[in-house]
Amino acid sequence: MKKALRIGAVAVAAAAICTVGAVFNSGHTSEEYALAPYVQTAVLKQGASGGEVKELQRRLKEWGYYKGAVDGVYGKQTVEAVKFFQRKNGLTADGIAGKSTFAALGMNDSVKALENEGNKGNSNYTNSDLYLLAKCIYAEARGESYTGQVAVGAVVLNRVASSSFPNTISGVIYQRHAFTAVSDGQINLAPDKTAMNAAQDALNGWDPTYGCLYYYNPAVATSSWIFGRKTVTTIGKHVFAI
Repeated sequence: MKKALRIGAVAVAAAAICTVGAVFNSGHTSEEYALAPYVQTAVLKQGASGGEVKELQRRLKEWGYYKGAVDGVYGKQTVEAVKFFQRKNGLTADGIAGKSTFAALGMNDSVKALENEGNKGNSNYTNSDLYLLAKCIYAEARGESYTGQVAVGAVVLNRVASSSFPNTISGVIYQRHAFTAVSDGQINLAPDKTAMNAAQDALNGWDPTYGCLYYYNPAVATSSWIFGRKTVTTIGKHVFAI
């Protein structure tokens, strides 16, 4: 089934999402999210918020550049800490965290996200696909790290690309017994901003699983079959396999 290219078509939105900054109006209803335009920025700067900002603050604080709270809010203290770090590392001291600053901080996942951002024009998915993928990520992995959430989204997309699974996001997610969150109804929960951003990164091509088609939590998995799959990587509580 051919997927319609609509993602990133309109550069208008009302509020910044966390991490690399996909933007949508946080006051929308679930239905409006499916139709809302959004745009993704390339950097973190004053006014940003979320898990990636927390990681930035944590690293700056650990290395003595930042004295404030690790609260995930990119305020004036964070700006000054980033400038301090940039000056000490021979970077342009503008207080904006982009690819060079992320690389100097060792935030490799953030570097990869920015590198993958250039691929978003090749993503043939609708905003409804984005929202459904975010719902799946939120339902299945909201307690995981940001990378772990992107990884769950990547598995869904890897299945879409595989001839062994349905060829649409909705087909993969709603395939019988494929996801616990569908079976127990958690798929109906509204995704938060982090899940929306993780879905965007997955759609942009970031795959922390390196092509995996399966994931499971070994502490709660009951199927002996899944344990026989070849493990590729472990992120948080999830084992990712092929």
